Amino acid sequence: TFRVTVRDALNQAMDEELERDERVFLLGEEVAQYDGAYKVSRGLWKKYGDKRIIDTPITEMGFAGIAVGAAMAGLRPICEFMTFNFSMQAIDQVINSAAKTYYMSAGQQSVPIVFRGPNGASAGVAAQHSQCFAAWYGHCPGLKVVSPWSAEDAKGLLKSAIRDDNPVVFLENELMYGVPFEMSEESQSKDFTIPIGKAKVERQGNHITLVTHSRYVSHCLDAAAVLAKEGIECEVINLRTIRPLDVESIETSVMKTNHLVTVEGGWPQYGVGAEICARIMEGPAFNYLDAPVTRVTGVDIPMPYAKILEDNSVPQIKDVIFSVKKTLNV
Repeated sequence: TFRVTVRDALNQAMDEELERDERVFLLGEEVAQYDGAYKVSRGLWKKYGDKRIIDTPITEMGFAGIAVGAAMAGLRPICEFMTFNFSMQAIDQVINSAAKTYYMSAGQQSVPIVFRGPNGASAGVAAQHSQCFAAWYGHCPGLKVVSPWSAEDAKGLLKSAIRDDNPVVFLENELMYGVPFEMSEESQSKDFTIPIGKAKVERQGNHITLVTHSRYVSHCLDAAAVLAKEGIECEVINLRTIRPLDVESIETSVMKTNHLVTVEGGWPQYGVGAEICARIMEGPAFNYLDAPVTRVTGVDIPMPYAKILEDNSVPQIKDVIFSVKKTLNV
């Protein structure tokens, strides 16, 4: 096995796909000469040059529009947003131009594009740079929405996203970039991909199911380790994909554990956890529940700047533990 950071896994994925298919190119702010705002595209400009790694002005609507047009004309762009908060500038391009076109053209015009960059809360960057957009983009038919956690997730899913003929919103997390993970031998192959739309059970358990995505997989695994010492065995599911949602994997687990807690960094109203609650209620797993589903989410306010307030605005390990105990009534 290899220890690889999420940053390097994303870099490997882009490097391999740029090499594999000359239609693939990367554009965005600071992606080329500066090696990426977060160094995710390190070395790519040196290797592939100006034609394939393109620095853009600070105009999301402009370069997202260029990217969507390029995709319609037969190229396969990777459009990087320095943070998904700034994708609001370009949301018309993402939704109206990219997501709806395949359907509106009756399948004649595909839009093979990846929108990627950091999503959700970082640290100390306040309300305009801390929002999670998983629920926003997960709401829209025509998009695939991916939210990796580990280095292997990041590499396998980004390669799948680049190869996919539909628009994919690829939500990374800034706080995960520098985190190293063990990567398997097979993940080092240039043909390694992870299918979009499949969740992964990161930890087996039979008392309660924790469903989560992105950075909060770490929190759930940490909470599960603490709870295991008290005899509570949590099953931790890493969603990996927000849309299409792998409801089957969640249902299978709930039918085994009879309890469910959802954990996410985004806001509670109409969130990922809310959708999971609804789908479980409407499906065959509902009759297996021994207690109501509990949601652990970000707090329903714009992100404060002060550190102590920020810490209390996003889920902590103790919040997961508290919700598990509440749900199990212990």
